[in-house]
Amino acid sequence: MVSAQLATIRDVAIVGGGFFGSMIACHLAARGLSVLLVEREQRLLDRASHRNQARVHQGYHYPRSLLTGLRSRENYRRFLGEFGECVHTGFEKYYAIGREFSKVNGAQFEHFCRRIGAPVAEAPSRVSGLFDRGLIESVFRVEEAAFDARKLADLVWRRLKSAGVEVWTGAEATGVQAGPAGLSLEVTHEGITGRVDANHVYNCTYGDLNGLLRASGLPLIPLRHELAEIALVQPPPELAHLGVTVMCGPFFSLMPFPSTPWHSFSHVRYTPHAGWHESEVASLSPRAVRAMGEPASRFESMRLDALRYLGLAAQLVHQKSLFEVKTILPANDSDDGRPILLRRDCGLSGLHCVLGAKIDNIHDILDEIDCPSGSLIQPDKVRAA
Repeated sequence: MVSAQLATIRDVAIVGGGFFGSMIACHLAARGLSVLLVEREQRLLDRASHRNQARVHQGYHYPRSLLTGLRSRENYRRFLGEFGECVHTGFEKYYAIGREFSKVNGAQFEHFCRRIGAPVAEAPSRVSGLFDRGLIESVFRVEEAAFDARKLADLVWRRLKSAGVEVWTGAEATGVQAGPAGLSLEVTHEGITGRVDANHVYNCTYGDLNGLLRASGLPLIPLRHELAEIALVQPPPELAHLGVTVMCGPFFSLMPFPSTPWHSFSHVRYTPHAGWHESEVASLSPRAVRAMGEPASRFESMRLDALRYLGLAAQLVHQKSLFEVKTILPANDSDDGRPILLRRDCGLSGLHCVLGAKIDNIHDILDEIDCPSGSLIQPDKVRAA
């Protein structure tokens, strides 16, 4: 039964209190709209916004996609300018290129960096000497940062309060339908189920994007999911102030994880524990997968493979692992593209679905909300979803 106690009217209701949902809420409230933010967890930015490698991309990760690299480079500067207090830059970052299995060579990587204007230089011998040069062709010094998810959550919370956004945590949106104010969003909060009437509803639930659509009897968005593990490790002293990414292929990355005293450790081959497509035909939801419990860590497999390239990996000490569902669009299974989905009027007029790819892409989505030009933002163009 829907309770009148929880009935409320807002210009905009946003489902999902991760970084994208929270920042969209602040953005719209700053334009004079009344905004309600609904988050199922007890804390904001506590799932995908926290359970990732915390990398602020500057383009280096995408040597096979020039335009993705250019977009990342631009967003890197904007992100550091706006969220600098939440960003850790006090470490040296290096990219190493594998001799075998890499999809680019050292010369191609360096050329790519110079084309997008990203700082790159040959690594000093004290660092390049840490790698097995029989397996590693080149090592480059770059500039890359990591964000502190806890500091970012605190900053976002302060901005939400300052902007006058009403926030319901521990609240679950269970359906949306056409209503008197445009849309009616059914929400369960503190044991009471009520209705929020709004002109617009933004579905910003990342991997659970289809959950609200499915519950509302609306068409689903085809998505590709992975159950991913980020291992948090204590590095040896020689790596304490370094970040290392070996690419471009079945390799690994190790870099500071600023909300802890540890480093994050991921591996292209071992970080994904499972992968599946979600669509009208195959409807296994990320929420159902998470309910199955966390699998056993693959840290040891990551470590054993990494130490072939970086001998100091033998001294990594596993502290804990973070598991989360990583979601991308199926079209990007075979390339490095990381588009942002903004699908307007998604089955209902006024219902908009947002899928962020990288945290530093937030400016693209806010720009698109202000100046709509399509529904799928890619680094090189905007095209229909």
